[in-house]
This record gives sequence, structure tokens and C-alpha cells, in this order.
Amino acid sequence: MRIREITLDLGLDTLAGLDFGGAGTPVLLVHGSGHNAAAWADVATHLTDHCRVVAVDLRGHGRTAVDSQNAEQYWRDLADAARALGWENPVLVGHSLGGYAVAAVAAAGLLRPAAVCVVDGLVLNTREKAVADQSQWSTPEAGEGLRTQFRYGWSATPDEAHAYIEQCVRDAQEDDLNRGSRPGLVRDVLERSFTQGARTRLRRPTPEQIAVISAAAPEAAVYPSVDVYEHVTCPLTIVLPDEGFYAGRRDEVRDVIAARPDRTLVVMRGHHNVTMARPAELARIILDLVNPLPAPESGEPT
Repeated sequence: MRIREITLDLGLDTLAGLDFGGAGTPVLLVHGSGHNAAAWADVATHLTDHCRVVAVDLRGHGRTAVDSQNAEQYWRDLADAARALGWENPVLVGHSLGGYAVAAVAAAGLLRPAAVCVVDGLVLNTREKAVADQSQWSTPEAGEGLRTQFRYGWSATPDEAHAYIEQCVRDAQEDDLNRGSRPGLVRDVLERSFTQGARTRLRRPTPEQIAVISAAAPEAAVYPSVDVYEHVTCPLTIVLPDEGFYAGRRDEVRDVIAARPDRTLVVMRGHHNVTMARPAELARIILDLVNPLPAPESGEPT
């Protein structure tokens, strides 16, 4: 599989991404917080025989230079990214934060996806509770916690960044979020998480970016709460790892699924980061979603 760096013109801004090639149904892959397009590389290897596959770096992540100025920009960008690719009805697959992003852009009606797949990236609280909980991500304590645990916002020398990345690769199998991942993939994702300055490298995202994207307006039409799924009218598949972040809320997930007949719940083995730790199994789930869909119309860019 040949992987190509791409830049998608959104009009005023651009998004970076990785084009994994392939042919067939267009599939746009969207990473979670702290990750980037590289996290999908091993999943993509199992998709390109059947699909046209691209992954993007969200604002504030990876090689995308621009940051989010408000809580909605990063998911609204997905509609412009699809248009830049010439895709009208792609399948959207999102992990973690990306799972909310793909649901949000579909709920807003900015894009008419053929289907949406949410991988352990759910919003299950009522709007009232979600609004009450929102402020926790904007506190100094939250920012410091992200700096300590993930080095978000860390300004390092190239040597310091390299040493940190290699230590993370060595420790990956003891890390609850990287356990089971291919070491080279862990390295690729972390390398893409740092800017590439000659003297200084910034670990992205920064805690300030997390605070911005977490500060959705309570009155927003599309909000990170369970009511967002009321506005997702295309087929929806939710992938729930049995050791993931939402494993203990399966009944609430079933309620989301039961709301429409074109929704499917798939429970799989694994922890939260199944994109990296169980790529072949996740790819099979995505293909099960893609295969029944109509083929792209003749002449449609793929």
C-alpha cells in the first residue's frame, strides 16, 4: 500500500491528511484526541482492496497547521474535506473524539454520508448533564493533567522528542492505550504528533486546544450530548470494545441503536484504542458496513 501525504483546501484553511489509495466506496477516517491520521494506517491496509481510503489530521493535530478557534470548527471541516476530495456521500468512520465529529457533521446536515461508524467515541449524557460537566476540561488542573499524562503542549528539543517517542514505543505493551499495537505504528503516530521545527518541537494538541473544542455553546443546535443521534438519519454502526471507555454503558448504547432500524451495535474485543491494537478486526467491521452499500456512481471521483 502506497501512502501519500495530502493537503485538503478548505477555502480559508487547509487540512493535512494521508491518502491510502484504493478504489471503490470512499471512506474518510477520523482520529481521536491526541492521535492523527497515522493511527489508521494498519486499518487502511485491510480496506484498500475494497475502498478508497483517506484519513485527515483534525485541527490542532498532526500536520494540520491551524488550530480550532471554536468548538465546532474541527468537525465542520469534515464536510469541506469531503468536498475537496470530490466525495458527495462518503462513509465516515471516527474513533473517540472522531466518533463525535462524524456524528456531529452528519447531524448538522453539512454532509450526507452513506453511513457513519462510531468507534468507542460516544456522547451518552443528556444535554443538561453534559453542559454541567463541560467546565471540567477548562480548568488549570485539567490542562496540567493532560500535560503530565500525554505531554500535550510540551515544547521539546528534537533530541528530547525523539527520546520520549522511543520510550513510549518501549513501554507500549504496558500502556493501557497502546497495548497490542505495532511498535512502528506507535512511533509513527507519536512522530506525527510533534511539529517538525529544527530547534523546537511542540507536542500537539495543546491543553488550550482541548479546552477550546470542549467549550461548545449550551444552546448549540449540535451539541456533544446524546440528542445528537436524533439528527443522524443515515445508517449508523456503533463499535463498542468490551474494555473500552463505554463498555459499562452498554444499555445506553442499545437505546441509541434502538431508536432507528438502520442502526447496528457491534461489540468487539479490545480496549479503547482498537484502531491501533486490533486493526484487522475493526477493518472487517467497517467492510461489513461498506459492502452492502451501492457502488459509487460512474464518474464519481474516488
